Amino acid sequence: MKRSLVLVLAVALAALMAMPLFAGGSQEAGKKSVTIAFMPGVADPFYYTMEKGIRAKAKALGVNIVVGDYPDSWGPEKQVPNLQALMAKGGIDLLLIAPTSNQALVAPLKAISDKGIPVITVDTYLGDGDYSKPSAYSFPLAYIGTDNKLGGKQVAEHLAKLIGEKGKVYVVNTNPDASSVIDRGNGFKEGIAEFPNITLVGMDYCMDNQQKAMELTTAALQKNPDLAGIFGVNVFSAQGSAQAVKNAGLAGAVKIASWDATQTLIDALKGGDIDLVLAQLPGQIGSLGVDAGYKYLTAKTAPQKKIIPGFQFFTKDNVNDPAMQQYIYSK
Repeated sequence: MKRSLVLVLAVALAALMAMPLFAGGSQEAGKKSVTIAFMPGVADPFYYTMEKGIRAKAKALGVNIVVGDYPDSWGPEKQVPNLQALMAKGGIDLLLIAPTSNQALVAPLKAISDKGIPVITVDTYLGDGDYSKPSAYSFPLAYIGTDNKLGGKQVAEHLAKLIGEKGKVYVVNTNPDASSVIDRGNGFKEGIAEFPNITLVGMDYCMDNQQKAMELTTAALQKNPDLAGIFGVNVFSAQGSAQAVKNAGLAGAVKIASWDATQTLIDALKGGDIDLVLAQLPGQIGSLGVDAGYKYLTAKTAPQKKIIPGFQFFTKDNVNDPAMQQYIYSK
């Protein structure tokens, strides 16, 4: 009888000792996985490359990723409906988004944040991008993207050298309410102002339309037949301006600085139709976004309000360098 009692007690004790381990294992097995959503700005190689960086980091961390439909053109009128459809899927723990307007996206994103879904803006930002001070747009956890103003300033410096630090230059910008291109244009103005023998003859907006960029550049060339250089602030403006210069028979004579290392622009650089390409690091931006979001969700570690990766310049001298090929965007 005693022996039976001892055996029963031993079994019961073993079961009690096993319970905490079993319970902990069950909680771990039942732990809710992290789901991060990505809402791109437009269907172009920059955001496709960013998505690749997002997915690679998510795979390494065991994070689920859902991606909204890529808008076929830039602007809140296309992005907001796609964003609403994405969020309607539910089960999203954090949103990475490239706002297509620094003002028009404030209200839609604030509504998402107010529902308890943290927001990180990538590539573009809300307001003036300073989320550290109290304001109507300071609710995002962070902005992760290129220092576009610095990039624009350095493009101006490179273009100035290409044209011998004298002559007329022209800028084909895209949208007057998108933070990234606003900063690129302002940075270029500051940079070119440091060269007293260079005149900025104008800055026009093509609204992310390559055909419009070509038409604007054609008009600028007709007005300024001695134009020496052009800055296309993104892939569409650069491609449109390059086509206009080529159509005018001025390829190589009018120097063109462009932004975004798409394969098309890299090929144009190799072919002599473009003279400079600034490459952002979209894959790294996406990876940093997932990493920051994951740490916030799992460890409540708040990211820095601004996380700024660098950029690279492609020139005719380094475009074939094997070490530079990693910076070309890809789908």
